[in-house]
Amino acid sequence: MTSNEDKKSSFQEFKLDQDNELRFEVESKNEKVFLTLKSGKAEVFGTELVKGKTYDFTSGAKVAVYTWHGCTIEIKGRTDVSYIAKETPMVTYSNCHAALELMRIEAEKDNKKGPTTMVVGPNDVGKSTVCRILLNYAVRMGRRPIFVDLDVGQGQISIPGTIGALLIERPAAIDEGFSQEAPLVYHTGHKSPQANVALYTMLVTQLSNTVKERLEVNKKTRASGVIINTCGWIKGTGYEQILHSARAFEVDVILVLDQERLYNELIRDMPNFVKVIFLQKSGGVVERSKSVRSEARDQRIREYFYGTIKNSMYPHSFDVKWSEIKLYKIGAPALPDSCLPLGMKAEDHLTKLVAITPNPGILHHLLAVSFSEGDDEEIISSHVAGFVCVTNVDIDRQIITLLSPQPKPLPNNILLLSELQFMDSH
Repeated sequence: MTSNEDKKSSFQEFKLDQDNELRFEVESKNEKVFLTLKSGKAEVFGTELVKGKTYDFTSGAKVAVYTWHGCTIEIKGRTDVSYIAKETPMVTYSNCHAALELMRIEAEKDNKKGPTTMVVGPNDVGKSTVCRILLNYAVRMGRRPIFVDLDVGQGQISIPGTIGALLIERPAAIDEGFSQEAPLVYHTGHKSPQANVALYTMLVTQLSNTVKERLEVNKKTRASGVIINTCGWIKGTGYEQILHSARAFEVDVILVLDQERLYNELIRDMPNFVKVIFLQKSGGVVERSKSVRSEARDQRIREYFYGTIKNSMYPHSFDVKWSEIKLYKIGAPALPDSCLPLGMKAEDHLTKLVAITPNPGILHHLLAVSFSEGDDEEIISSHVAGFVCVTNVDIDRQIITLLSPQPKPLPNNILLLSELQFMDSH
């Protein structure tokens, strides 16, 4: 082993001055890096580190440890990058939090809805990190905000191919993110909104209505407000989607990361009572290649079934007869206008249910388990109970084998096909 490798893999101690950030990345497969706060105070994306406790990070982790007052940190294990940054946007993010907190205090006095904040910007500018910081700061003030994720590509709340909402009651775990209890999840079945814009728009509206109902019934959450993460599609129809989401959720504040053009367009197009604020992205943000993104998607799906290294889960595998399930996909092939019934619009077919007979083509695909018992429209627009993955299709016996987080029976026999696939390598 060369002395250079030796240096990296032994342990390093970092002394941070106030308002500094230690950034490190773990890329190598099967590599583990251990972090301990030795003295002072520090936080990771708004979650406080406990002094003396050791946190471990595995391959793919990109971590920023920030300190307001100064601290000493020890790292054991091989990092691919590790450096101290003296320039960080944390003070700006903290100011945003303070402004939102003032709005919450006002809302509480008048028993009104607290601020609904939407974070927008292109891919890889740190939108989900800003959401996480703002949510963590809110929870540390005793708030109970709702986190809404409209980014189908990454799927922070459930798996990719979904949008959803989650009540945040405690800070995110340093290494695992927010606890996923009882999330509200809607299935789009695609890894980008472009694949079926009509469906995406419809589900965003549906999700916004459900979130508003939740704000009505819970006083504490109503004052705490909502923080919305969006996808990086910001031009053309993507921009229209941002406007639609902003209207549907009745946003009060839009934080624009790193994109002045988008900031100026929103100032032009949003009503005056919506505050549009431009924020710098963090210098620690890393651009992700297509393959890294797709690897992150696979990882999210794997964790859905198998849990994380810390919290392993043991999924179930069972057979289901074709006759016991109803399998659909959303979106029929388009008909030319001349063939359409009078008064029907061409995009209507995008939000139609199409029945599917199980076939080898669905192998490795994810299926959403619907909650709905109702008609087609209700099946498309109702939230889902969870997901299963097709691991085998037996045509002769007319049976499919499913990988499922829960034992059988399925909570419902209505299943919706997702374009996302998962190769189960366990």
